[in-house]
Amino acid sequence: MSQTRKIPLRKCVGCQEMKNKKEMMRILKTPEDELVLDTTGRKNGRGAYLCMSKECFDKAVKSRGLERSLKMGIPSDVYDTLKKEIEQIESK
Repeated sequence: MSQTRKIPLRKCVGCQEMKNKKEMMRILKTPEDELVLDTTGRKNGRGAYLCMSKECFDKAVKSRGLERSLKMGIPSDVYDTLKKEIEQIESK
């Protein structure tokens, strides 16, 4: 018998769709309350997942999905830096 591997699914905080973990990016809140983009998906801290699209990021900002998932208020300058990083990833 061959075993099929379970594919980890995560919910996007923007569009609310369940997708493969590897197709999404993780925004991480470190223990020092910093927000970073976790490209490996293995760093310690509380994470929120987003699709790799600007539309999902905009939905997450509008609905405050990131703030709810990370359980903290997010300043607008942090949103601006995250938006720039997402645009760089999207352009690749």
